[in-house]
Amino acid sequence: MARLLGHSRSTVSREISRNGGYDRYRAALADEQAWVRARRPKRCKLANSPPLRRAVARKLRLNWSPEQIAGWLKRAHPEDGFYHVSHESIYRSLFVQTRGVLKKELLRHLRSKRTIRRSQRAGLDGDRRGQITDLVSIRERPAAAEDRAVPGHWEGDLLSGSKNSYIATLVERHTRYVTLAKVANKDTQTVVSALIKQAKTLPNELYKSLTWDRGKELADHRRFTLATNIEVYFCDPQSPWQRGSNENTNGLLRQYFPKGTDLSVYSQAHLNKVARQLNERPRETLGFETPVERFNACVASTG
Repeated sequence: MARLLGHSRSTVSREISRNGGYDRYRAALADEQAWVRARRPKRCKLANSPPLRRAVARKLRLNWSPEQIAGWLKRAHPEDGFYHVSHESIYRSLFVQTRGVLKKELLRHLRSKRTIRRSQRAGLDGDRRGQITDLVSIRERPAAAEDRAVPGHWEGDLLSGSKNSYIATLVERHTRYVTLAKVANKDTQTVVSALIKQAKTLPNELYKSLTWDRGKELADHRRFTLATNIEVYFCDPQSPWQRGSNENTNGLLRQYFPKGTDLSVYSQAHLNKVARQLNERPRETLGFETPVERFNACVASTG
């Protein structure tokens, strides 16, 4: 059904489960219920919770990113869902001022100094440049990937250098484990082939999905999925925050590969050395464990 409808299997499964299951699903009733759910008023969590709103505002004033705030709240209050809020809710509360939830002056504490944010729908439907066939939106990505609850969900991108040189960078969301792949150029055949080769070096249990931006280098994403059984999800246009771990890692990599560097001169062995150094750095977000410690623990648990 998913192939015929052009949607992911998880989307079809959720739709069936939400509306009675395989035996009781009725399309007309499901459609009616969908309209009812869409019409009901929905106040965001920050609007309903002054203590949560104040906690978020305090961290924003400390120049924390919404993703850092959301992650810290879950860690500080693991058993109290009252304090759990997604980073997207924080962003929307900042940029959609009609909500009247977070003050506009807090925008200046974001790393990006933009004063507006494109809506996700505008990004998907209003901009057709560089459209990729049969893409699956990040909104269809499993919930376990969104909250980093389980390992195996990766973010990827190309780090660019001079003379049209590139490195494929990948980060595992749960452990922040980094891998780098040498690519000769950014055409989709070259990049996808490099990603397939890299994927086969990892345990299947630790590579379940890949999230990428709308770059044409992954236009042949279906070949990657067929070769690896790894689903690819695409971010909304101009939405780098949806690959926050990868964006942060690319910033760290500039310490080793400054802008304007010809990346083609580096061997795969050198890229592996750089990745190893990053993976052996303790991370505050991991309680000062290293990504390699977390990743190896996951490998051991799957074995």
